[in-house]
Amino acid sequence: MKPIKSVFILMALCCCIPLTGQDYQQIPEGIKATINSVDVELQFYTPSIVRILKSPNGWKYTKESLSVIETPQKVKTAVTQEGNIVSLKSSEMGVALNLESGVVSFFNAKGEPLLSENGKPEFTDFNDAGTKTFTVKQTFLLDKDEPLYGLGILQNGKMSQRNQTKRLVQGNVEDVVPFVQSVKGYGLFWDNYSPTNFADKPEGTSFQSEVGDCIDYYFMYGGDADGVVAQMRALTGQVPMFPLWTYGYFQSKERYKSQEETVGVVRKYRELGVPLDGIIQDWQYWGHNYLWNAMDFKNPSFSDPKKMIDDVHGMNAHMLISIWSSFGPMTKPYRELDKNGMLFNFSTWPQSGLDTWPPNMEYPSGVRVYDAYNPKARDIYWKYLNEGIFKLGMDGWWMDSTEPDHFDWKPEDFDTKTYLGSFRKVRNAYPLLTVGGVYDNQRAVTSDKRVFILTRSVFAGQQRYGANVWSGDIGSSWESLRNQIPAGLNFTLTGNPNFNSDIGGFFAGNYNKSWNDGSAPKNPMYQELYVRWLQFGTFTPMMRSHGADTPREIYQFGKKGESIYDAIEKMIHLRYALLPYIYSTSWEVTERQSSFMRALVMDFAADKKVWDIKDQYMFGKSILVAPIVNAQYTQEKLVKLKENDGWDKNNVQKFENKAPVDFMQAKSAKVYLPAGATWYDFWTNEKYDGGQEIEKETTIDVIPLYVKAGSIIPMGPKVQYATEKPWDNLELRVYAGANGSFVLYEDEFDNYNYEQGAYTEIPVVWNDASRQLIIGARKGAYKGMLNNRKFTIVLQDGTRKVVDYKGKRVSVKF
Repeated sequence: MKPIKSVFILMALCCCIPLTGQDYQQIPEGIKATINSVDVELQFYTPSIVRILKSPNGWKYTKESLSVIETPQKVKTAVTQEGNIVSLKSSEMGVALNLESGVVSFFNAKGEPLLSENGKPEFTDFNDAGTKTFTVKQTFLLDKDEPLYGLGILQNGKMSQRNQTKRLVQGNVEDVVPFVQSVKGYGLFWDNYSPTNFADKPEGTSFQSEVGDCIDYYFMYGGDADGVVAQMRALTGQVPMFPLWTYGYFQSKERYKSQEETVGVVRKYRELGVPLDGIIQDWQYWGHNYLWNAMDFKNPSFSDPKKMIDDVHGMNAHMLISIWSSFGPMTKPYRELDKNGMLFNFSTWPQSGLDTWPPNMEYPSGVRVYDAYNPKARDIYWKYLNEGIFKLGMDGWWMDSTEPDHFDWKPEDFDTKTYLGSFRKVRNAYPLLTVGGVYDNQRAVTSDKRVFILTRSVFAGQQRYGANVWSGDIGSSWESLRNQIPAGLNFTLTGNPNFNSDIGGFFAGNYNKSWNDGSAPKNPMYQELYVRWLQFGTFTPMMRSHGADTPREIYQFGKKGESIYDAIEKMIHLRYALLPYIYSTSWEVTERQSSFMRALVMDFAADKKVWDIKDQYMFGKSILVAPIVNAQYTQEKLVKLKENDGWDKNNVQKFENKAPVDFMQAKSAKVYLPAGATWYDFWTNEKYDGGQEIEKETTIDVIPLYVKAGSIIPMGPKVQYATEKPWDNLELRVYAGANGSFVLYEDEFDNYNYEQGAYTEIPVVWNDASRQLIIGARKGAYKGMLNNRKFTIVLQDGTRKVVDYKGKRVSVKF
C-alpha cells in the first residue's frame, strides 16, 4: 500500500468517510460498521483474542458475560483497507471485515487464513416469555479435513467433533461448553447460555442458539492447543490450586447409610494398608425427601456429624459431602428462598416424597430448584451450608445435580423467570453460577482451606471456581468406559483441566446376580471392567471410585494375594508414588496454563495419525497412557440373568463357574507411539522409536504406559495418605535420549498462601549430549519447607546416584 493511500484511510477512519460505498468507525481496539442492516463490532481484548458482536441495526440491548472476566486491554493494532476489506492486525493475529457482505475472517500473524464466517448472520424473531428477542445463528467455513475439538463432556465416543449435529443443553451425563478449537491453533467461544445447536455439515459449521439479543463470540489464536487453552483461561479465568490430598484416592458409593459405615470404610482401608485420602458421603444424611438437601444432619443414623468428621480426620483422611441445587419443602433454606421468590417450579429430583422406585407421585416431594442466578440466593445457600456443615470441619463439597435435574420437560418450563431473565435465556450457565457461589463464599470466609468441589455439570469459566467435574451417572459397560477418554480429553481442550468419572460406571446392577444384591465384585465380567476403569482413573485429575447397585471398596473384590485385589492395590500405590509428579503438574496447570489429560494432538500435532486417536493420551507432558478398553478375559456383552440362577447359559463366562478366570494369563494390546519422540516402556524400560504401532504384553495388573525420552519423573515414598511422609528422598527417574526439564513444586499443600508467593520451585534439567543432570537452585520459600534433602537419581538403564541437596545448584554427571 502506498503511503498516500494509508494517510487517506487513516483520515477516513477518524472521520467516518465512506470508503467503497460503506461506512465504518474506529473504536478503541477495533472497528464497527453497519452492513446489510446488521451492526457489526470487532474489538481486540488482547493481542490474541478478538470479540465479534453482531445485532440487527438499531437493536438496543445490554450484554454482560457470565463467563468472560477479562476486560479489553489496550491493544496496538494496525488498520488497513484493500477494496471492501478492512483489516485489523495485532502482534499475534489479524481479523478482516468485508464491508459488502459483513463476513469476518481470521488470520495468523503471517497472514495465513485460519477461519472465516460463511454467509450472513441469522436473526429470527423470537418471543422469550413475553420478551422480544431473536434466535441467532452464525456459520463458519472450515477446511475439509480439519479436526475440531471441544464442546464439553459428551458421550458420543468421538475425538474430533466434525460431521455431527449436537444439541448443547446441560444434562446428567453430558456437560456442554460452546467452545471449539482446531488443530490449526485457534479457538472459538460462542458466548451464549441458551440451548444451542452445533452442526458441522458440508456447507458449514454453525452455532445456533434459541435466545440471543446478539451474536457474541470470541476468536482466539494460540498457535497450538496449549496456547488456545491459555487464551481461553485468560478470557474466562485461571485455575486455582487444589490441596495435595485431592490427588490421592477417593472411595464412595451410593450411599453409606450411617456415620459408622462411613467411618468404618476409612478404618478398613487403614487396617489393610491401602492408601486413601478421601471418603464421600452421598445423599439422605438429612433424613427423607421432604427434608431434601436440608444442609443439616436430621437422619438419626448421622446423630453426631462432628464426631464423624473428627473420626475421619483422626485417621488422616478427608471428607466430602453431597449437596444439591434443590431443597425439600420442610427445610429452612426452602422457606427462606421461597419467601423471597427464589425457587423454580419445574419438576426435579426427587419427584416423590417416598424412597421407592419408580416414584410414587401420589406423594409428590415438593422439591424445588433454587435460583442460582440471583446473588442473594447464592448467599442464602451458603449461609445454611456454612452454619450446618462447613463449620463442623467438612473438607469439600460434592455438588450434585448442578445442571440442574429437569424432569418431565415442557417447553413452558423454559419461560420460568430467573434473576437474569427467562430460564431459557441462561439455561446452560446454571452450573457456573451455583458452583461459583460456593467457591466465592468459602473464599470470603477463610483462606486456610482451599476450596474443593466435585460437581456434575459445568460451563465455560467454571475452571476458576476450584471444581473438578465428573461425567455423571454413566452406565457400567465397556462402551461407556471407552467413551470417557474422549469425553475427558475434549473437555480439557475447552480450557477446564479437571475431569473424572465414576470408576466402574455408576449403574452396575446388570453385573449382579439380582439387581441390587451387591454381588458384582465377585463376577469376573465386572472385575475385569472395574480394574481396567480404575487403571484409567489412576491417570485422571481425580481418582474416585463410586457407583450404585454394588459396593466398590477394594475388599469387596477379594483379598491380598488374589489377582483382582492386587491389581487394584497396585494402581492405588502407583497413584501415590506419582504424587510429586501430579502435584507439580497441577502447578503447571495453575501457573502456566497446562493440562493434566492431554490429547495426543496437544503435543504431537505434526503427526496426523494422532489427530483422531481417542483411546490414548498424555498424563502431564511425560507419560503416555493407553488404557485397555476392551475385554480380554471375559466377554463384553451382558445377558439377562435368570431369577436366582447365575448367568444365562448362553454366557460363555458363567458366574458360577468354579474354575476362576486366570487374570494373569498374558494378553496383548496395540499402542501407537507418536512420531517426534523416543519412548520407554514404563514397566520394562524397553526403548522404542516413535511413529509406529507396537504390541504390548499385558496382564490384568498392567496397562500400556510409555515415557517420552527426555522426561524427568519424581517418584514419592510409599504412603497411606498424601502427606504422611515428607518428600525428603525423592527418586528422580531420568529417561535419556533427548534433553529434558522438570520443575518440582512444593507448598503448604492446603491453603492459599501460595498466592502470596509461599512456595518453592526446584528446576531439574537433563542435558542428553553431556549426560549431565543439573538440579538448580531452589526458588522461593514457605513455612515448614525442607531445607535439606536427598535425591536418588535413576536412569532408565538402572544407573543410580544419590545426591545431597541443600537448595544450591548440584550437577550430576553420568
